[in-house]
Amino acid sequence: MGVLAYDNATKTTNNCIEMKKKPRLGNQLKTVGVCMGVFVSSAAALYAQADASSVQKLNQENMELKKRLDAIESAAKKEGWMPSGAMPVTAMSKIAISGFVTASYFHDSSSPDDHTSPGYLWNRENDSFTLNKFKLTIASPAVERSGDKFDAGFRTSLIFGQDAPIVNSDSSTTGFEALREAYVEMNIPIGTGLNFKAGELISLLNYESGDGGAVNANFSQGYQWFFTGNGPAAGAQLGYTFTDWLGMKFRVQNGLYAGPVDNNTAKTLLGSIELKPCESTWVNLIGFGGREDSFVESVVGASLLGGWKATSQLTFGTELDFFNFYNGENATPKGHSDVYSMGLWTDYAFTKKVDLALRAEFLSDSKGVDASGGALGFLNSAGTGQDLTSIALTLNYTPLPNIKIQPEIRFDHTSWSGGFVPGKQNRVIFGAGASYLF
Repeated sequence: MGVLAYDNATKTTNNCIEMKKKPRLGNQLKTVGVCMGVFVSSAAALYAQADASSVQKLNQENMELKKRLDAIESAAKKEGWMPSGAMPVTAMSKIAISGFVTASYFHDSSSPDDHTSPGYLWNRENDSFTLNKFKLTIASPAVERSGDKFDAGFRTSLIFGQDAPIVNSDSSTTGFEALREAYVEMNIPIGTGLNFKAGELISLLNYESGDGGAVNANFSQGYQWFFTGNGPAAGAQLGYTFTDWLGMKFRVQNGLYAGPVDNNTAKTLLGSIELKPCESTWVNLIGFGGREDSFVESVVGASLLGGWKATSQLTFGTELDFFNFYNGENATPKGHSDVYSMGLWTDYAFTKKVDLALRAEFLSDSKGVDASGGALGFLNSAGTGQDLTSIALTLNYTPLPNIKIQPEIRFDHTSWSGGFVPGKQNRVIFGAGASYLF
């Protein structure tokens, strides 16, 4: 076929040369038309043949690829690597990753000899640059509360840094060193939707978040968060919203201070009534009690948390706590010991980028059962009581939505004559923290 095509081309060329000797316009156009027709027809035939062959080959490859993908998906479902009817990419696309990094530098005017400020969070190392926290949260979309259908999700948070041993579940328990929280959540379609959580859960008791300055209006943490609060603990929780202004939570966990692993078969019970009488006000009433077998045998108590948005710029918050600790005759202190605390928070936003926050709090531990015995580095021994007073003033500056800078000055007082360091019952701590949120 190639020879024939070559011969035809040669003859055509000769005809064209001969036509130059007899230059007649009609014959020239006719000859050109014949040449173009032959060329176009030949090219079209070759293209059609090649195109049909390519399409057939592509279809065959697609069919083979589909068979391979179907076989892989079938095997994955059989082995339990992926849920039936859902590709992993679809599930991963719904997972949210967030967190923050916080660093700081603070000076303690009491100049502790070991450079550690007792009872102070979150920069206990005096005159030291500190990486306070790196938090990473991985979570599914929020579980929809509904009376019509089931829904499920999860949330896991990890914290690394200097504050991790105090914030996390239990740094001394293998597997929980960096774990802040981890739970599964489900909506059960009963009424308006019954919310169920199980796993390592964050405390219900505290007004302030353990995330510190990245989330709170003040950079340092108040005494109440640690001494009349509690850390994360393993348990299960039910929550139900009756109306727009009334909700309840009920939780069973290993212990108020047991963390992820209990040391006895007893459990601690917590209940919360959540009230929202109007759009600008909320109040939580909390009761709790159970056996501990940790630094005390048992504890019961109650807390009130509340907040009020007075104007678009001015907000107030409060926390009131009462704890009754019980110890046996051989413990120090023995019998019943009461600890109570009260705190007030106020925040005023001058602009969207600048606001000023004030926290004032008082904690009384007259028998030395709680803020004593080396807890957070306090020097008073167990059974030696003290009252703690603190005022913190913090400037919050957010030059960008994900940047938060917090200069802070704080005054602390202890009633114990031994002081924060020997002979010093007062101290001023000042410095600044910075957080990047993602």
